[in-house]
Amino acid sequence: MLYDTVMEKVHRVVSSQAVICSRINCRVVALDLRGHGDTKVKNCEDLSAETMATDVGKVVEALYGENAPPIVMIGHSMGGAIAVHAAAANHVPSLLGLGVIDVVEGTAMDALNSMQNFLRSRPKTFKSVENAIEWSVKSGQIRNVESARVSMVGQVKKCEEPLSSPGISKCIGEGIIEEEEEEEEEEGESNHKRKKEDDVEVKKESLFTWRIELAKTEKYWDGWFRGLSALFLSCSVPKLLLLAGVDRLDKELTIGQMQGKFQMQVLPQCGHAVHEDAPEKVAEAIATFMVRHKFTEAKEGFQCVFPAC
Repeated sequence: MLYDTVMEKVHRVVSSQAVICSRINCRVVALDLRGHGDTKVKNCEDLSAETMATDVGKVVEALYGENAPPIVMIGHSMGGAIAVHAAAANHVPSLLGLGVIDVVEGTAMDALNSMQNFLRSRPKTFKSVENAIEWSVKSGQIRNVESARVSMVGQVKKCEEPLSSPGISKCIGEGIIEEEEEEEEEEGESNHKRKKEDDVEVKKESLFTWRIELAKTEKYWDGWFRGLSALFLSCSVPKLLLLAGVDRLDKELTIGQMQGKFQMQVLPQCGHAVHEDAPEKVAEAIATFMVRHKFTEAKEGFQCVFPAC
């Protein structure tokens, strides 16, 4: 039995972390990919799949040297794609298992066509971290407010530009969540006045903006996801795919799932941020996967429920 299994989480899979550790014997290492956290690198704008996959391997080497413990790698969305690239390239030689959360090549490639429009629809700045958390829940990006309080803190940062600069001034109004958009016309004038007063207050404060400008990473999007299904299926370790809906499967993965090449579990009533919307269910699925393959043992009180699919 492997009691010292390390579960390496790539890109924002943090909401289920404590829950998983309460169910099985393991340690958790959560990475911040280049450009997505506080880690400084020489070229933070190089977000190619190859570079970030290599980063994962280098972090493992820096942590453990040549004697890395057994590792199960888990990633969500783009992080899931990078985990697959890292596994396929054997950047983590002690890899035991691979988990991918809600990323499928077919649906991901289709979504890229509208991604810039989606990014333009997001606020560019927030008055505070609390304001960013509020937006993430009200917009439906995250459906669990407790998870939003954990994950949004790492997704925004204080604006570095002077508040008087045109770039910041232009986006102040776009970043404020207006609560009373549907008020009667006679209240419009007072609302406008109140908004102007709010803007003045915002200018006195430190604004928060997104930690990474995703729109500028467009040239790497294709490389993250193209060929991902075949790459995932080619990985020789046991694999887990968690999805928000079965309709997300593309043809290649559908065939692979029917052939039993990986374990799949669908968690309905979740958005794309499956691990944040339903951290308990995701933790249970990952813990069961690891116990099922004898990567570790369950802690007292945890009952594995093996999925039908």
